[in-house]
Amino acid sequence: MLEQFGQQAILHILFNLFVLVIVWWSLQAFKFDVLIRHPQSGRGIMLFILVVIAITHLVSSFFLEYLNQALNLRHMF
Repeated sequence: MLEQFGQQAILHILFNLFVLVIVWWSLQAFKFDVLIRHPQSGRGIMLFILVVIAITHLVSSFFLEYLNQALNLRHMF
């Protein structure tokens, strides 16, 4: 039972890191300098990092919850 929780934790961590890399890579194409006055300043970089973390959380939560619900379907029958 406890090893299942460990495997699930490893899966969540690795998937979150995978999504983080994809979100970071894809947001590199977005022009933040149009929206932010000084995009290379500390505040601009921090805003970029927070946006990446927020989008990563939303995307990974969606897919991990979908996976969890799909695995729970086996208990239906």
